[in-house]
Amino acid sequence: MKMEFGESSAANPSQEIVWAKLVPSDSRYSEVELRLDEMVICSDVMFPSFDKQEWCKVTRNSDQCSATIQNKSSNTILVDEVAIPSEDSIVIKCGSEIIPGPKNEGYLSYRFEVMSPQESIKEQLKICLDVEHAKCSICLNIWHDVVTVAPCLHNFCNGCFSEWLRRSQNKHSNVLCPQCRAIVQFVGRNHFLRTIEETILQADPSLRRSDEEVAVLESHASIQSNLVLKTGTKLGRKRAHSSLNEESEELEFPCPQCGAEYAGFLCNPNTVHLQCHACGGMMPSRNDIGVPQHCLGCDRAFCGAYWHTQRFGGSDSHPVCCHETFKPISDHTISRIPTLAHENNWHEQNITERCIRQMGKTLQDVISELLIRLSNREIDRTRMQLNHSEMITASTYVCNECYDKLVSFLLYWFRVSMPKSFLPPDASKREDCWYGYACRTQQHNEEHARKRNHVCRPTRGSNM
Repeated sequence: MKMEFGESSAANPSQEIVWAKLVPSDSRYSEVELRLDEMVICSDVMFPSFDKQEWCKVTRNSDQCSATIQNKSSNTILVDEVAIPSEDSIVIKCGSEIIPGPKNEGYLSYRFEVMSPQESIKEQLKICLDVEHAKCSICLNIWHDVVTVAPCLHNFCNGCFSEWLRRSQNKHSNVLCPQCRAIVQFVGRNHFLRTIEETILQADPSLRRSDEEVAVLESHASIQSNLVLKTGTKLGRKRAHSSLNEESEELEFPCPQCGAEYAGFLCNPNTVHLQCHACGGMMPSRNDIGVPQHCLGCDRAFCGAYWHTQRFGGSDSHPVCCHETFKPISDHTISRIPTLAHENNWHEQNITERCIRQMGKTLQDVISELLIRLSNREIDRTRMQLNHSEMITASTYVCNECYDKLVSFLLYWFRVSMPKSFLPPDASKREDCWYGYACRTQQHNEEHARKRNHVCRPTRGSNM
């Protein structure tokens, strides 16, 4: 077993993978990163001094999620309020609070935090990319809201390719890739490459476009979800069919309105099609109807509302979604708190449920009231995990998944705006977690999730 003296993360940029950290309560002080299985810790111990002292040894346990801390100082240290004399040891778990000296005598407080495997390794992951490979071949700039075309898999700005698509459909029967001239059959937004696009611009701000250029580009962008383009070769969904005649019919007519007129509309040879995220079926992409085809919360396409207005209820060759999969927020109903509410912390969900019952209301009552406050701009939308959050109203069409995210967001505001005296007695006595709703420890440490209040704003690591 290797042993090494450990210092704060600012002082020792070791190449070993970080498996745990000692996080100080005061953000002016550096975190202590644990990179080896056994380390003697030399770090800040007192306010307001920044002098480092050797005060403990931390040894990683075989279960990989706990450690043993040995007091190496002449003082008694506190671990979860238990006094540990010099040279004595105790097991610590994720969330354990450690004070390198007697309580209330000016000593810093540290929290032991075990890193998940993904967190431990992500800082070691590096992607080398030539920026020339991240440029749109139409405008020759770094991608903006990147889209990928298939089958050639070349990438372009959404606005650039949207304009290319519009002009190509006006002049040609097929849409060709601007880079290789292959026939384009599909095009969709690429969220993975968008992350790379943003990383490149953060690393080299000189590659950013002006606000005016971005505004023009976004005004042309029309691709919200996957589009299926008609070509000289007929395309359809890959399905098993009982006969060749049925297969030919399916390939020739990707959507019901390609082969028959419904509600006064019939697809033409250049009609672009959307693929429903829920059922995989096709529908024509249209902007001449009053019903949206994309969920505003996630930009994915859903066909239920569209086919409902077209009076088409589905067939064996063209199944369609139920109207319930995609409807206005005001038409949704809910009777149980979503599992993703309060960052999947069921202790906090239980407290919220008890608060609602104590008020003599139902969950639906509370959400309806919060939606009115949201529409009146009384709720800050910064933490809303939906696209186009500023445009969300009670009449906005969203899918069921985005509705659950909206409910979870509203329940956060329900709790933070509630006076502490309204909480159940056992909940009102809890101290706030330093990291608030952004705490990762609550995901895998049951005791910490129960012991601290996490429905609050972070007082440390607020950039999360």
